[in-house]
Formats: sequence, structure tokens, C-alpha cells
Amino acid sequence: MIKPKNLLIVRTDRIGDVVLSLPLAELVKKHYPDCRVTFLLKDYTKSLAEGHPFIDDILTLKEKNNKISLIDNIRQIKKNSYDAAVIVYPTFITSLIIFLSGIHKRIGTGYRWYSLLFNYKAYEHRKNALKHELKYNVNLLKYFGIDENVNPANVNFNLKIAPLDDQRVRTILKAKGIDLKKPVIIIHPGSGGSAVDLPLNKLKELIDIIHNNLCAEILISGAKSEMDLCHNLCVPGKTKNLAGLFNLAELKALISYSDIFIANSTGPLHIAAALGKYVIGFYPKIPQCSPKRWGPYSDKSKVFTPNLDCSNCTREQCERLDCMSTIRVSEIFAEIEKIYKFVHK
Repeated sequence: MIKPKNLLIVRTDRIGDVVLSLPLAELVKKHYPDCRVTFLLKDYTKSLAEGHPFIDDILTLKEKNNKISLIDNIRQIKKNSYDAAVIVYPTFITSLIIFLSGIHKRIGTGYRWYSLLFNYKAYEHRKNALKHELKYNVNLLKYFGIDENVNPANVNFNLKIAPLDDQRVRTILKAKGIDLKKPVIIIHPGSGGSAVDLPLNKLKELIDIIHNNLCAEILISGAKSEMDLCHNLCVPGKTKNLAGLFNLAELKALISYSDIFIANSTGPLHIAAALGKYVIGFYPKIPQCSPKRWGPYSDKSKVFTPNLDCSNCTREQCERLDCMSTIRVSEIFAEIEKIYKFVHK
């Protein structure tokens, strides 16, 4: 059994992936309170870990011209003298960096051709989606003698909002005439292509019903790359478009003001769930994209999937059959209304 003293956790992919890895820090500290825990992240996800009470340090993956720098990353890792590393999200280049950095105990998957770079291997096929992503992550800690039965009621993400980010968001909300005394419903239509989305016309229909039946602020959020998508969703007089106005740290602050957060399978949905917000998500039945593996990890979540039976679902089949269009807007609104009444009360 490994008893880590200076641990590096590697998660160099996207927003939701990082959020679902953050609980590892607290679990390690629970069993090894004197262990120093560092996360290696991409620069654009760094703010997700900032202020985390169980993360001692954050390294950012060194890149030049959108290419990972082998030498620069090895150099920054070597000088910290880590005794163990958990490569939660393995790629060949990051696995090679960890190997060449001289970290003696390296935990990673046993199912990649480059798994020989790890000397402690986990044999679980995540693509089969038999468990939630967070549980797969936690299982990597078994080599430390950590065997925790996590569930939405006992897991902590420890997302923190920086005061300056909160202040800037409040300033913009005030300038946009957004009344925070009303329940706030945020709709985040983009997903970065990670899954098959609910069609835009369904979201527009949902906005109409919300506006006509509930007294709430309806906000549209999205990254700069999603501004056109968000613009197409906006309905004058019914919604306020905040797309492209915030970086990730500020988006986290914006989400903290929501009462209900509505999105396709995307990173910000996991941020909202981690912040304890009521969340509504839309997921295809493709195993690799399914809510069983990627759903919001929260007791305050409701997920909608296509209303049809299908087997061996693939992205191609889902898009060809337009499966996501079978999700009924009336059922989505019924859930929103139920939450709204509770929040408004």
C-alpha cells in the first residue's frame, strides 16, 4: 500500500472532468492529513481548484503554440519532488511527462498501450459506463488504502468564489437590470460537442412557457465561442443574454446566483451541481455520454433522456433518429415549476 506524502493529481482535460476530480483531494487528506496535494490542470480550468481547502498547490500544464511542452513540464514537476502521482485522465504525453519526471509511484489505467508507464494499474473500462465518472476517479485511490463509498449526500466539491469575481458579476448583473430578488433561471445551451444536445427550438419553446407562467429572471450563459448560439436562443423581452461576458472564474460566480440551472451535458452543469444548485440536464442514451456516467452528481438534479427505447445507441444513430427531439418540453417545465414553487416559497 502506498502512503503518499507529496501527491500529484493529474487532470488535464475539460471543466466537468476537473470538477468531478476535486473530491479526491479531501479524501486523500482525510486518510493522510499531512500529505501535500497538488493538482496539475490546464490553465483554463485552474480557477476551479483555486481556494480549495484541501489542495495545497496547483500546477498548470505548460503549452507552446497549443502543444504540450515535454521539457518545461518535466522541469516544473521534477523540482517539486512528488513521491506519487494519480493520472486521472491519461494521455500518452502527460503519462510520459509523469514517467520522465521521476515520480516513483504512478497510478493510471491498465488499458492503454502506454500503460507500461504506470506501475500501479486500474483495470476498469470507463467507456462501458457502469459507474459514474466520480466513482471511477475515487477508485484510483485504492492503492492508498482508501475505499470510500461516495454518494451525492456525502461528497464535497469545495468550489470557492473569489470576492473580486463575485463583485464583477454583481456589477454586470446590475447594469443589465437583472433583479436578484426574483428566482434566477440560467439556461446554458452549449456543450462543446461532448454529447448530443436538446434542439434549440425545444429550448426556445421552454423559454416561452417559463416566461408566460413564472415570474423569474431568465438568463442565457455561454462562452465567447458560443455567442452566436446564445444569440439565436434569446427572445427579446423574455431573456437576458450574458454569453461571452465572463471567464470561467466569473461564470462560477454567476452560477452561484442561479436558483435553477438548465443545460445539456456540459461542464457548467457540473459546476452548478457542485455549488448545490437545482440542475436540469439533457442527455442522450449513448453509453459513453449517458447520465449514469456523466450526470450531475447531486441530489438536487433532474435528468431528461429521449422518450424512446433503443439499444446499442451511438452518436450517429442518435443524430440520425433525432432522439433528443423526443424529450417533452411539458415534462421539463413541470419539473421547473415544482422547483420554482419551492424556491419562491
